[in-house]
Amino acid sequence: MGKSPRVLVVNSGSSSLKYQLVEPETATAVTSGLVERIGEPGGVADHGEALREALDALEPLDEAGIVAVGHRVVHGGPDFGAPVLADDEVVAKIHALIPLAPLHNPANVRGIEVARELLPDVPHVVVFDTAFFHTLPEAAATYAIDTEVAQEHGVRRYGFHGTSHQFVAHAAAELVGRPVEELNQIVCHLGNGASVSAVRGGVAVETSMGLTPLEGLVMGTRSGDIDAGIVFHLARTAGMSIDELDVLLNRRSGLKGLAGVNDFREVHRLIAEGSQAAQLALDVYLHRLRKYLGAYLAVLGGVDVITFTAGVGENDDAVRAGALAGLERLGIVLDPERNAGRVKEPTIISADGYPVTVAVVPTNEELAIARQALALT
Repeated sequence: MGKSPRVLVVNSGSSSLKYQLVEPETATAVTSGLVERIGEPGGVADHGEALREALDALEPLDEAGIVAVGHRVVHGGPDFGAPVLADDEVVAKIHALIPLAPLHNPANVRGIEVARELLPDVPHVVVFDTAFFHTLPEAAATYAIDTEVAQEHGVRRYGFHGTSHQFVAHAAAELVGRPVEELNQIVCHLGNGASVSAVRGGVAVETSMGLTPLEGLVMGTRSGDIDAGIVFHLARTAGMSIDELDVLLNRRSGLKGLAGVNDFREVHRLIAEGSQAAQLALDVYLHRLRKYLGAYLAVLGGVDVITFTAGVGENDDAVRAGALAGLERLGIVLDPERNAGRVKEPTIISADGYPVTVAVVPTNEELAIARQALALT
């Protein structure tokens, strides 16, 4: 038998490049790695050198079996609702989207450019974080601001973590043994960045992140939802600039802003030591998450499966339990033993005999990107 086709998945960040060689058909990661400190003292000079280092770490390229390269791009804007083959026109369009994602898209597109130079003989497929949410109804995607301003500047709800939400929704359907087309699902992607989605029949109908990844849930360092008037208030009374406000809301807020730390292990440690600030941070986090769960129950008209995923969702049983506590009248009841500890594989954690299944499904964005890349080649 021949070797299964392999896809090199590249996630190019501003100062790092993650890579993974994946066999989509066997769901196997053959090898993976991370090149850090790109452009910094002691690190590699640029993304081209970083990718060369990654390729050198693989087995000889002519024996690696690479049939495609899959690239993660954070923002696909209004035009990209599905994976696409990377050509010069696509790369130019991703460049044009940089104002919508100035922290992410520049590095993402640079990764595509250098990979096309170094691996010119295989197709390159771009998978967008926003693509899964391209299906949002207009009522969910539209902000109630002046229509002309919104259209001119691309202001609408795009959503993020879409690759993860889509992968987890399908994996959860497989776990419960029902077609995804039959299910109403809520997916909670809880990591340092966090988002929640409402999925009807495998199609996203609502999500918490918006024009940018700042909206929605309380996160590690991001505020999530706030009254937009806070921005005007701080600009006028504190004299804060746009850049200072950006740093405040994206890097000095969330758990870090409330408790001084953005790692839940540290939050729990501080609570155990009697920290009221850490307890408040946890309470605010859970309160916001429960608000979204309730809202999406209403949007869907009822839910069949609630799934937790990503770093916090997979590892923190206290957050899972706290998010769902007191929802028994809605048919949502956890089994404490099933919920206990870190969950490493798709697992049902709800008690038997209730209408809502609660699950933990570890996300695998690299596998999802690899499968989508292979399907397009």
